[in-house]
Amino acid sequence: MILWLLNNLSTLVIAVLLVGGVTGLAVVGSIAARRRFPHLAGGDHNEMVGIALGMFGAIYGIILAFVVVTLWTQLENTETIVATEATDLALVVRSADTFPEADRARVNQAVGAYAHAVVEVQWPLMRDGKPSYDATSTQTRDLYAALQAYEPSGPRAETFYAEAVSRVNDVAAQRRARVSMAETSLPILLQVLVYGGALVIIPLTFLFGLRSLKMQLLFVAAVAGLIGFSLLLVVALDRPFAGDLSVTPQPYKEAALSQFWAAGAGS
Repeated sequence: MILWLLNNLSTLVIAVLLVGGVTGLAVVGSIAARRRFPHLAGGDHNEMVGIALGMFGAIYGIILAFVVVTLWTQLENTETIVATEATDLALVVRSADTFPEADRARVNQAVGAYAHAVVEVQWPLMRDGKPSYDATSTQTRDLYAALQAYEPSGPRAETFYAEAVSRVNDVAAQRRARVSMAETSLPILLQVLVYGGALVIIPLTFLFGLRSLKMQLLFVAAVAGLIGFSLLLVVALDRPFAGDLSVTPQPYKEAALSQFWAAGAGS
């Protein structure tokens, strides 16, 4: 459900639906509770309700803060993994500049094929939450094969060859980490705490009685709106490769890798 929302709706639309929906339901629920239990307007239970709201609100706030920080850190880590993989690919190209022309062309072709496979094949799968190592397995093997076909001669050639091999090994490691990050999402237990907590906090506000209906609804709407925005953050950050805040494949098209995205390159 979250993946569908992130991949089919903009963050603005999700915000309107989620924040507006939570706030609207809270207002309707408050009106219904006030009509069903008119004595609540007298505020007879405000002291008890205030204590409960304060206690549950503090616990829920800590849980929300922990979840948002965790998801934001996950997004930053994913961006670092993607940038590192793209940088390693670019450094393979730089190291291959010292190779003989035929060997350099073979390595560059393998790097270009890998970059296109990541962006055009593997990225859509990760965005849909269905990452696959097989999407770039052939291109990874071709990268190694291109380097294994070259026999360096002399200290200078051996140095750059060793650097290229090391970077390809790093690419393979970052590829595995990237695909693993595409499979991650908020654990079920935390989802229950986050979304279930909202179902506890918001109805509690219905019990806090104020004689003025407008003030009552303003209070309920403010709390519901704040919770709605917090839930929006959780939804937007839950999947690092989906939604408007997702990690983009742009690093695979920049610097030394940009040559593989010129007209006709990779075709």
